[in-house]
Amino acid sequence: MLGCVVHGAGELRVQELPDPQAGPGEALVAVRYGGVCGSDLHYWRHGGVGDFRLREPMVLGHEVVGTVVSYGPGATGPAPGTPVAVHPATPCGLCPECADGRANVCRDTRYLGSAARFPHVQGGFAERVAVPAGQLRALPDGLGLRRAALAEPLSVALHAVRRAGAVAGRHVLVTGAGPIGCLVVAAVKAAGAARVTVTDLVPEALGYAAVAGADSLVRADDPADAGWPAEVDVAVEASGVAAGLDTCLRLVRRGGVVVQLGMLPAGRTPFAGNLVVSREIELRGAFRFDAEFDDALELLAARGEFDGLISSVVPVAGAESAFALAADRGRACKVLLEF
Repeated sequence: MLGCVVHGAGELRVQELPDPQAGPGEALVAVRYGGVCGSDLHYWRHGGVGDFRLREPMVLGHEVVGTVVSYGPGATGPAPGTPVAVHPATPCGLCPECADGRANVCRDTRYLGSAARFPHVQGGFAERVAVPAGQLRALPDGLGLRRAALAEPLSVALHAVRRAGAVAGRHVLVTGAGPIGCLVVAAVKAAGAARVTVTDLVPEALGYAAVAGADSLVRADDPADAGWPAEVDVAVEASGVAAGLDTCLRLVRRGGVVVQLGMLPAGRTPFAGNLVVSREIELRGAFRFDAEFDDALELLAARGEFDGLISSVVPVAGAESAFALAADRGRACKVLLEF
């Protein structure tokens, strides 16, 4: 079977892989679509993401959907042939974080296509993948596999919105209009935000934010842009750059909340810490998700406008061109690989 494997920075290969078998407690899934994520792009371009560095070849991909093929010994779940989304995380269930209901920051989790541990956890960009059966979610009625491929990144967005607290009736700023930022826009609108302002450097990316429901679009490099708000109630930093965090801290109101969602570069990042103190700003991190995955599937089933964020579907044989397209924010929002 074909799989998409990163061997190092700039070295992405579509290659033959051994056919997997479902082991005890596992399900075998025939993958149909896999979404190219920003972390996949970082592994491809830089050999790592944040503090997680490649130490061996790794199958990429954690945004995968498909159909159930079979089960290994002792495993049960949706019947073979059922369309499913794959929750990419397997938390340990034993650490203090899991016991505290925060499995998304489990200290011993396994996450598809991640170099956070060694040996790395191989990902889902392959024609078939064996995963713990508990990670399967049958798709709700009316939700097709193509749109369901957005479930993982939408879950990330939903978790960030929950970290922000109450957003109903409030003005929310989102810095960064990549796929995650656009899904944050959709998530805060679904949660009742009164107004959403989005900033980015790329006009085409701002266009996708409008598709997601943004009320105001601002060029981040234009201080004279008429769309800049005087202040906002909540800010979600989704660009992963220090300038985005600075914008959030300077525009959120006194006593407001800033959620850092974008993964900042490895090492130290300077920020306007005095504003956190003098304005009593609450700066909160948001990492991955847990139960939000099920909520994401229900939201995707209910709202067809998410289809507008899928800009391209590319056969896996053209994975390198798909990655190049996904990295070009002037041409693409969410790019899917098709298996």
